[in-house]
Amino acid sequence: MSAKTDFHTRLNRTRFLTLTGLMTALTCIIGPLSLPLPVSPVPITLTNFAVYMAVYVLGLRDGTISCLIYLCLGAAGLPVFSAFSGGLAKLAGPTGGYLIGFFFLALVQGSFMRGFPGKNTAAIAGMILGTTVCYFFGTLWLAWQMGLSFGAALAAGVIPYLPGDGVKIAAAALIGPKLQAAVRKAFV
Repeated sequence: MSAKTDFHTRLNRTRFLTLTGLMTALTCIIGPLSLPLPVSPVPITLTNFAVYMAVYVLGLRDGTISCLIYLCLGAAGLPVFSAFSGGLAKLAGPTGGYLIGFFFLALVQGSFMRGFPGKNTAAIAGMILGTTVCYFFGTLWLAWQMGLSFGAALAAGVIPYLPGDGVKIAAAALIGPKLQAAVRKAFV
């Protein structure tokens, strides 16, 4: 390996570690901020917004890795989940399916963005479909955990959140491309 190639490899590794660490930290900082709803065991959080932004900045692979690191930190007991909670019990609890669903959200959004690079409409479609997949996992898990029908779990864990998630997707679609361009300019 030449000195030039070795330098670029180290630079890429440093870039990956730095950006992945920053986006994971962002998720860990805003993920615990939550607003409980009296009609549901599922709180309103900004975690999905953090995942949207991580995928915008990092892309499919690294955005998904960032989400996985966030989940592992929470599973290890760090208070990075809603209401500053963490641990395996949180993943096994009523909202655990939504937490695991964030991983699939990152995969779906990132896949759309990779398949249609530079197309914000594809990113939006990926966020919508990814959120739908996340909701599917969360709703199934919530129904099983709480002994609810799928419809009742959908009413408790999805329907009240749709307007807010629409706002988060719109905000990510506006901010994401600008942040992505700024990061690429700074790191390239």
